[in-house]
Amino acid sequence: MTFSLTVLGSSSALPTENRFPTAHVLNVHERFFLIDCGEGTQMQLKRFGNIKYSKLNDIFISHLHGDHIFGLFGLISSLDLMGRTENLNIYAHNDLKEILDNHLKYFGENMSYHIVFHPVNTYVNEIVYEDSCMTVETVPLKHRIPACGYLFREKMPQRNIHKEFIAKYNISVADIVHIKNGENLKTASGNEIPNEKLTYIPYTPRSYAFCSDTMYSEKVAEIVKGVDLLYHEATFLNNMQDMAHQTAHSTTVEAGEIALKAGVKRLLIGHFSSRYDNSMLFQFQKEVQYVFPCSDIVQEGTTYEISANRME
Repeated sequence: MTFSLTVLGSSSALPTENRFPTAHVLNVHERFFLIDCGEGTQMQLKRFGNIKYSKLNDIFISHLHGDHIFGLFGLISSLDLMGRTENLNIYAHNDLKEILDNHLKYFGENMSYHIVFHPVNTYVNEIVYEDSCMTVETVPLKHRIPACGYLFREKMPQRNIHKEFIAKYNISVADIVHIKNGENLKTASGNEIPNEKLTYIPYTPRSYAFCSDTMYSEKVAEIVKGVDLLYHEATFLNNMQDMAHQTAHSTTVEAGEIALKAGVKRLLIGHFSSRYDNSMLFQFQKEVQYVFPCSDIVQEGTTYEISANRME
């Protein structure tokens, strides 16, 4: 079962020659979730080719600064031109609805599909999306305007039966279904075999947290505690801490400290200021790894796999 992240953009407010603004795609069991939609997102989707527009049904927007939403309007138009018919779900602060309504008034007449808007309260930690295999919850962030990250959690998978028990107890197909759903087994002799003995969890649920843009926040660390993969913005190197605070962003060291405090398994940093060209990004990696060794700077077009930890 796939659980992977593809980074489409790693720059902050200004795009550079080599870096696009923020956009991530999370693949959970071949269902694709777009997180933020900076300028050029659809170009990056085409460039990296393994993500089909038609599979994007849910878009999560962290906040309403341009480098996180300017790509949304072109993407909406392209989906219409491509003949999309399925609903497109957009999750964001309620102010985006007014922007979208005005855009559609001029550019969305007789669109081939409908946009379903889901207002998000950026000040609380709550579940805003749920399906059969995962949940998405908000992570309140500290920024100049209302902003939230998103925490994607895989649900506990259905239990598997130890194969040797199927033959040993001559378990029928019907009983297999019941056992997988948590029931005990009653044998022909009248004994009851506990479900915990018959089954095992095939793998531990996986998780990904997206946190951009934000100042250092211990509340964030509490919410994302123990996640498999944390993306945390690091707009500035540590020697520009004053600038980071003035603009309500984080430094490399602060991102590393959040990961350390939260006890996450792996940290990715991005949202780099345009003042830094690509040749300077090794300094970001050096600084963040000094605080939290299991860290990397994001690379656009790279897919980061979160492997399933087998339990059998």
